[in-house]
Amino acid sequence: MTPLLRSSIDAHALEREAAAILADELSRVAALHLPGARERHRRQLERAIDCAQGVLAAAGNGDLEPETIARAHSTLVEAHTARAQDARHGAGQLSRSAQRAPTREDCDDGWRRVEAIVTVAEASASEAARMALELELDHDTARKAARAAESAARDARRIVDERNHAYTFHADPDFSFGEGWYVAAGAVLADLAIQIEPDQPQTFQAERFLRDAGLGARLVPYRARPRASKQLPEIVAHGFRADPIAAQRTLRAAFLGGAPIPATIIDWTDRMLARTPTNEKVLLWIREGVHHPTRNTTYPELLELCRRALAAGFVPILVGDAVLHGEVPAGAVDLTLFWKEPLFQGTDMRRAQLQLFEVLKRAHGLVGQFGVTTAGMDGPALMGLPTLYLTDAPNVRMRTWVGIIPGYREVMRSDGYLERVSNTLRQWAHGSATMGVRP
Repeated sequence: MTPLLRSSIDAHALEREAAAILADELSRVAALHLPGARERHRRQLERAIDCAQGVLAAAGNGDLEPETIARAHSTLVEAHTARAQDARHGAGQLSRSAQRAPTREDCDDGWRRVEAIVTVAEASASEAARMALELELDHDTARKAARAAESAARDARRIVDERNHAYTFHADPDFSFGEGWYVAAGAVLADLAIQIEPDQPQTFQAERFLRDAGLGARLVPYRARPRASKQLPEIVAHGFRADPIAAQRTLRAAFLGGAPIPATIIDWTDRMLARTPTNEKVLLWIREGVHHPTRNTTYPELLELCRRALAAGFVPILVGDAVLHGEVPAGAVDLTLFWKEPLFQGTDMRRAQLQLFEVLKRAHGLVGQFGVTTAGMDGPALMGLPTLYLTDAPNVRMRTWVGIIPGYREVMRSDGYLERVSNTLRQWAHGSATMGVRP
């Protein structure tokens, strides 16, 4: 058998193999959601493409029938179309996980991989179009497949082009109110884009706070698939690293503005603390949520934390969720659920709540805050109030602030943790804690 004839026979075998592999894969499309099916699909498409390209390489010897070459072209058109469609699917799936990544670095790395997948779709669409042109002009099936490949590539590219770089400022009262501090602080320190959750009870108040903070230029129209809010604490920490005191001053200027604190807030605070001793004070945050209830403040723990605050010479001011499982501890001031007061539910509700903490610092001797971790603590923490939060396990998001945000500390609820709380309270009482920016 001559080499030329052997080459011809091999090319025919390759053409039949390519067609069989492709037909088998196209018959399995409905099952691509099954475990491992996508990976197999991609490998088989590559095999079909390699085999069909081998046929065209052999065609250069001039010993193949036009029909065999045409079939190889058709196989390549359909295989590249299938690969473009698979790449579009892969880009969509990966873009979702990339967008939800917990850090900006992971998010951007994921999107670089999405871009690489999109280029695969575009390359296959280009090859499908080229192969379709090399077939007979009346080969409608190939041209239709090439158009499908082009459509898949366009859709894949649109995923990248429509990437949402904004972070969402949630305005639903059932969502964590404290998350808003992260969004606003990140925008102040890192020029982030912000979108406000529309048509919610606090949408107007959220926009009012952001515009009052000088962030109007950072607002963008709301759309789906924003960046993950998990990224925000690290972004804020990065903004503090170079110069923590300057960052804190910048946030205070943005969040509080330059106007005097309204007399209504001063009068309300004075009235609520009218019968309270003049001792220095600490905020004691209470957590009572349905999400991860094992992290909630227990009543015996609340009693002990109050006792230790009093032993250090402080008046504990209870804030956060209401005391549900017993009486308000003796010696404590109950300001839980204060934000539900009409005074703190107006159009300037977010600034008003921060102004309350400022009044407590300026006129009532507030020197710090502690309690089970809750995002509500973090607005005052960013403004310079020394903070100690309790947690059952290392808080991956918030411990990026420990050692970066002045006076921000984490204490694990493990053996001896109450003594560590007492040590911090004694430090505050003796003025040795890092106090952050004072008013």
